[in-house]
Amino acid sequence: MGSRLAKLMAVGLVASNVALADEAPDWGAETLSGDWGGARSGMHEKGVTVELTHKSDRWTKGAGGVARGSERQMNSEAAVSVYMDKLAGWSGGSAFVQYHVQHGNQSINNYVGSFAGVDNIETGTSTGQFFQAWLQQNSSDDSLSLLAGLYAIDSEFYVTDTSGLFLQPPYGMSAEMAQTGRNGPPVFPMGALALRLKYTGAGFYAQAALTDGVPGNLNNAHGTQIRLDRGDGTLAVAEFGLTPDVAEGQYNKMAIGLWRYSTKDVRDSALDPTNVDAFGNPLQHDDQGAYLLAERTLTTEEGDSAQGLSGFVRFGVVNKNVYQADWSGSIGLNYLGLIDGRDEDAFGVALTASHASSWYRQALAAESSETVVEITYRAQVEPWLAIQPVVQRIFNPNMDPAVADAWTAGIRLEAAF
Repeated sequence: MGSRLAKLMAVGLVASNVALADEAPDWGAETLSGDWGGARSGMHEKGVTVELTHKSDRWTKGAGGVARGSERQMNSEAAVSVYMDKLAGWSGGSAFVQYHVQHGNQSINNYVGSFAGVDNIETGTSTGQFFQAWLQQNSSDDSLSLLAGLYAIDSEFYVTDTSGLFLQPPYGMSAEMAQTGRNGPPVFPMGALALRLKYTGAGFYAQAALTDGVPGNLNNAHGTQIRLDRGDGTLAVAEFGLTPDVAEGQYNKMAIGLWRYSTKDVRDSALDPTNVDAFGNPLQHDDQGAYLLAERTLTTEEGDSAQGLSGFVRFGVVNKNVYQADWSGSIGLNYLGLIDGRDEDAFGVALTASHASSWYRQALAAESSETVVEITYRAQVEPWLAIQPVVQRIFNPNMDPAVADAWTAGIRLEAAF
């Protein structure tokens, strides 16, 4: 289901695309809509795989925060992976197209007031859009790849697989980097035109991407908006990682990343009107940052190397002169198969902290940080259906001393069609 789609995205993003392309899914068991009378199997034999998924979240905000309330978030997605060697004899070529629809224009975070957010599919806008659409060419025995097209950087950069269990947004794109740029970086729900080069060696990888500096359209959040306006600039990101060999289903990764926008940014003058030069113009600052991450399998169950306890750590910094948070970090544990007989279920607990910049604390008399703890359990009730309850405790929401610590609880239904 979700894991299958993640693997399909990785097909074009890593070196092992041929192996997964030859792996025929059991459509009858893994999806609700089945094999479409043999059409899916026929397309797969020709190198085309179609995945349809839907996520439906229901949240209730209890004590604390901004106000009591409930909201529903939904996201439907269609993804097509194409293996060009099978389809057209194009050796080493692949393509990927991902389209999603967000249902509901309200946000549970309106009631919580968290800086880092609550739900990783909430956008505040009901719309449909192409998220990714790219071509990739692999060469040098699949160790070198070049990608071009509409691209989301968090499909490869700043990624820890073990944190993907959690529903709060910072376990995808971290909170400190998510706040950057004039319209955010190219992450869910908007990709950006990009070029990405990646080299994968024995136990390591190096990758770099150059994207449009302003994804989408600042004045229109509806539909697919691809613009290259004067003054957008670019976002450059590079990452180097170590990935020692591990058994199938286990994790062992350490990485460091750097990123920088070509354009400078300014502090919000409404929050800090004193940040101006002698002529009254807002001071411009470099828009850049760095991050570290690690994840590793800590223990495994006898007889199944994939089951057991894994953990992750992530930490990133941005220019302290520009944004509300100057650093954020997260840590978490993920146990696959905790309950006997429930081998595909996952239990997790994680914590993320976002630290307020000194200028922001002074300008708003803000608290020093916001901290969120999340506890969740993902039950794979059918190969095509998962149910995931979650509880979050938010301390110092938005670093605002006037907002009380908050509780929120939710449940996600995720289905593959």
